[in-house]
Amino acid sequence: MNDSYTRTAVYLHWLVALGLVGTFALGLYMPDLALSPTKLKLYAWHKWAGVSLFLLVLIRLGWRLSHAAPPLPASVPVLLRRVSRLTHGLMYGLMLIIPLSGWLMSSAKGFQTAWFGILPLPDLLAKDEALGERLLTLHQSLNYCLLALVLLHTGAALKHHFVDRDEVLRRMLAFRQKPRP
Repeated sequence: MNDSYTRTAVYLHWLVALGLVGTFALGLYMPDLALSPTKLKLYAWHKWAGVSLFLLVLIRLGWRLSHAAPPLPASVPVLLRRVSRLTHGLMYGLMLIIPLSGWLMSSAKGFQTAWFGILPLPDLLAKDEALGERLLTLHQSLNYCLLALVLLHTGAALKHHFVDRDEVLRRMLAFRQKPRP
């Protein structure tokens, strides 16, 4: 039995994590800016990142479904194993739903999404400012839910490393181990 993640899984994990941090930070920063070319550019970058992350998460989910995660140590209680599975499932779901909610919001607000300014994505909804505002609230709320789960996930990984002193965190650190190819 191999207790490490594949090299692909490790790199996809950290690429998605970095993208989530950057996109979340940009999402917090840009709304309070005065209307300007810079603000419009940042919104475009936020959308590009969201579409890119959506695609990366699809790839990551496909990889995860075809390459099972290594099992947790036998010392992990059954309840915590279930919490881990639930947390991971919710994070994957939110990582797919959040970009879709942003796309729906942009459509309802009348702002088409064009991936990297090249590939225009179709509007999913007709322009409806009131619906756009409700979708903005949904988009923000879902992001805060994902943040809470990411903090739980990070806290659990750190607990495994510093309190339990097991290999759970180390197997996801590419520079600390030799992942499976």
